[in-house]
Amino acid sequence: MTEEKQANTPADTISEVDNNNTKPVANDQAVKENVEKAVEEKNEIKPEVEEDTTKEKTKEEKFDPTSLNLKPGLTIKVHQTIRETNAKGELKERVQVFEGRIIALKHGTEIGSTITVRKISNGFGVEKIFPIFSPNIAKIEIVREARVRRSKLYFLRNYKKRLTEKLFKQ
Repeated sequence: MTEEKQANTPADTISEVDNNNTKPVANDQAVKENVEKAVEEKNEIKPEVEEDTTKEKTKEEKFDPTSLNLKPGLTIKVHQTIRETNAKGELKERVQVFEGRIIALKHGTEIGSTITVRKISNGFGVEKIFPIFSPNIAKIEIVREARVRRSKLYFLRNYKKRLTEKLFKQ
C-alpha cells in the first residue's frame, strides 16, 4: 500500500505527463494564432448570448393585463395576434385591432377572466369575447372612459347607434 501512495505523488505524475507527451512543442507564432482564433470564436459566441438575454427581457416585458384597470364603459383597442397559413403552407402572423366598448367583464382578475367588447360595424352590432390572459392578446389600449352605473351594459344591444353615442359622448 505504501508503494501505491508513493507512485501517486505530484512529482511522479508530472514526470509521467512529460514522458507521455510525445507532441513537439509548437513555436510562439502558432500559439499566438491559436489564441487569436479562440478569442475570435469567443467574441462570436457573446452576441448570441446577448440576443438570448434580450429575448428573455421581451418575454418579461410582455403585456400584463393586471396592470390595466379594465371596467365596463371603457372604449378600448384590443390588439390580437392571428396566425394564418397561406396556400404554400407558410405560417404568417399579423395583428388585428378590434376597437369597441367593454359591455361586460367576467371573473375579475382570475386566469379565466374575459371581457366582452361591442362595436358597430357597417350598421351591425359586433361583439367579441376576449380572454384577458390569452397569449394571443398583444396589448390593450384604453381610448376613452365613460361613466356608467352598471356592471353589465347589455342594455346597449337594444339602443340605436345615435343614442349610444349620445350616452357616451362626454
